[in-house]
This record gives sequence, structure tokens and C-alpha cells, in this order.
Amino acid sequence: MPEITILPKIAEILKVSVDKLLGYNAYQDDEPYYDKIFGSTDEYLWGLKPTPLCLKLLSLLPPERHLKVLVIGCGEGKDAVFLARCGYDVSAFDISEKGIEKTNHLAENARVHVNTFKADIRDYRLNQSYDILYSVGVLHYIKPELRGEIISNYRDHTDDKGINAFDILVDKPFLAPLLEKETFLWRSGELLTYYHDWFIEDFSEYICDCKLPGFPHEHAMNRMFARKRNGNPAKI
Repeated sequence: MPEITILPKIAEILKVSVDKLLGYNAYQDDEPYYDKIFGSTDEYLWGLKPTPLCLKLLSLLPPERHLKVLVIGCGEGKDAVFLARCGYDVSAFDISEKGIEKTNHLAENARVHVNTFKADIRDYRLNQSYDILYSVGVLHYIKPELRGEIISNYRDHTDDKGINAFDILVDKPFLAPLLEKETFLWRSGELLTYYHDWFIEDFSEYICDCKLPGFPHEHAMNRMFARKRNGNPAKI
């Protein structure tokens, strides 16, 4: 029974929140949901082809030296494994045990290493720095009131001249809303406001097809590559 004053340090070492350390998980219902999706088939639901975000990242910050990448919400791991195959030092996390299992299996077959761990984007905070933070279709699980805190944490833990490469879902009135609970679509261009003092290497908006959770539909997405420059203030 440790003293309450050292609980935050224990939680940091174990890479969990204090709530989870004490046995409380506000998002525990989401874990079986994604385990069910990723475990429904041995096939990879989004295929194995890397996303355009991966390919663009290769041109903006190629692995000409040792570069550390964190994939935020790796899902089944196709992008994490692709980046590892290209020569990056890749870590990746997801809320789903099944997703992590499929990531590890894919990495093993590709004969590369990905440092995987289970975590929830909503309460996991980085405690080490990376050259690249990478995420596709995950940041819409962050409540608007938490975005400033979480993005500040990402900025703090991005090395100088490093890149934050994010694909996020944005709200468009001409598209049907998401059916998943606890999702909060971003406004078009909103992500840029958190990176106004970084160099924006590229920003675009597009519409993509999606087959989950069981029927064809469309998403509107913003894609951003923001580079941290020497002397940037870390806080927003």
C-alpha cells in the first residue's frame, strides 16, 4: 500500500493513469469492442498496404539516421510494421489486445521489431521524446476539452526538427455521423491551431471510404505534417 504521494510516479513508470492503477478504467467498454472487431478474422481489415501518410513521411524525414517513431493507436499494425521495415525505430500502442497481437504477428513475419504496448490515447501521456509522432484515424476519441493538454504533451515530447504526422476525422454536414460512441469529430482545420508556431510541411483535406463497422461509408479527413523547430515553446 504505497503512500498516495508516490502514486503518480508509479503510474508513470507503468505507463498507466492513476485511475487505472487503482482499478478504475472509464473506457473499459471500448476494449472488448475493438477486440471483437480485430479478432473477428485472421485477415487484416484494412489490408497491408501502407497509408499515404507513411509514404509522405518517408520523403519528409527519411531514416538516414536513427529515428524514433511512436505510432499512436496502431490498430492491426500495418503502418507500424511498414515503418519498421523502412528502418525506423518504432514503438506503437493501442487499446486493443487483439490489435497488438496482430501487430506483433505481422512484425514477426516481416522479421522486424516493433515495441508494442497497451494504452488508451485518452489517459496515456508520453514520458520520453520521439523524432516522429504518427497517428491515423484515432484522435477523434479525444474530448475537445482534453485536446490542448494531450497535444501539448505530444509537442513537449517531439525532438527538435521532428514531425507530428496525423490523419484525423473531421465533421462535415454532408456525411453521416459516426455510429461509434465517445467520438468527437474535429472541425476542419482545427488541428492547425495547435501547431500555429510549428512549420507546416503539408496540410490537406480528403474523403476516404471505410467498411467498418460492417457497412460502406465515408469519412472526411484532415492530413497534417508539422515540424518542430529549434526554440519553439513547448506549451500551447
